[in-house]
Amino acid sequence: MSQTTEAATLVTLADLRAAAGLLEGVAVRTPLLPASELGERLGVPVWLKPEMLQRGGAFKFRGAYCYLAGLDPERRARGVIAPSSGNHAQAVALAAQLFGVPSTVVMPTTVTAAKRAGAERLGARVELAGTTTQDRMQRAEEIAAETGGVLVPPYDDRTIISGQGTVGLEVAADMPEVRTVLVPVGGGGLSAGVATAIKLLVPAAHVIGVEPSGSPKLSRAREAAQPVTIPSRGGLADGLLAIRIGAIPFNHHQQYLDEVVTVPDDELVPAMRHLLDRQKLVVEPSGAITVAALLAGLVQPAGTTVAVLSGGNIEWEGLQSLFGGTVTDG
Repeated sequence: MSQTTEAATLVTLADLRAAAGLLEGVAVRTPLLPASELGERLGVPVWLKPEMLQRGGAFKFRGAYCYLAGLDPERRARGVIAPSSGNHAQAVALAAQLFGVPSTVVMPTTVTAAKRAGAERLGARVELAGTTTQDRMQRAEEIAAETGGVLVPPYDDRTIISGQGTVGLEVAADMPEVRTVLVPVGGGGLSAGVATAIKLLVPAAHVIGVEPSGSPKLSRAREAAQPVTIPSRGGLADGLLAIRIGAIPFNHHQQYLDEVVTVPDDELVPAMRHLLDRQKLVVEPSGAITVAALLAGLVQPAGTTVAVLSGGNIEWEGLQSLFGGTVTDG
C-alpha cells in the first residue's frame, strides 16, 4: 500500500476491535471516574478516562503493543526504535520488553528526567537528538538504517491509530449516553483513534480535540485543509508539541472530529492541581489539557461529558517545580 493510499484509508470498526483483541489481558482497561465537582460547575455529568493508570503511565502503550504484535517475529527480533518526547518511548520500551526484543529510544535534549528514567528502567537504550519531532525522527531513521531495526511510528500509522482508538471503544461501551468527548491532540494518533471510535459507535456525540496554544498544528491544518509545519515552540505540555499533524490522523480528524480548541499554558497547572486535590489523580500537563479546557470555559459541553486524561508521567520533583506553592486551590 502506498503512503498516499494509506493516508486516504480510514481505520474501521473492525480494525479497532482487532486492536482491542490484541490488548485484552495485556493493557489495562482503564475505568471512567466521576468528576462530581467539575460536573457541578459545568451543569452536566463529567467523567474522566484516566490513561495515567495505563501500563507505562500513558495511552501510548496501546498503539505500541499493537504495532509490535503485528510485526514478523524475525523482523521484530532485530530490535525496535522509537522517536519520542517521552511517553511513546516508554510504551515502546515496555512492549519490547514484553516481546523480549531490544529497544532504542530517541528523545529530545529537553526530555524530563522522569520520562528518560522511565524508558531506561524498561531496558531501552536512550539517545538524545534536538528538540523537535523532525530531529528525533531523522535520528531514529538513521539508527534503523544502521541496525536493521524497526522504527515504530509515534502516530502517523493506521495500526497505531487503531491501538489508541481502543480508548474510544471503551468510552463508548462504558458510557453509551456520552454526548461530549474531549481528547488531547499531539501528533494526532490518540485524537484520530478516539474520534473514529466514538463517531462510529455514538454518532450523536460531539468530539473535541484539545491542543496547547503554543502548538496549534491541527488548528492550522484545518485552516489550510492539509497538514502544515508550524514554528517550533516550547511549552508545558511536552507530549503535545508536535510541529505538524500526522497525515493519516489528519484524514481521520477531517472525517470524525467536530471541533478543535487551544489551551494556554497558564491553564494547565491549575487543572493538574484540581485533578490532584479533587480527584486524587497525578496527571502530567499534556494529560490535564482536556480538564484545563473545561475549567477555563473554553468548551461548553452538552450532556454527559468524558475528558480523556492521556498520561501521568511526572514525578515528585516535576510536581514541586510546577506547583511551587503559587497555585491557588483548584
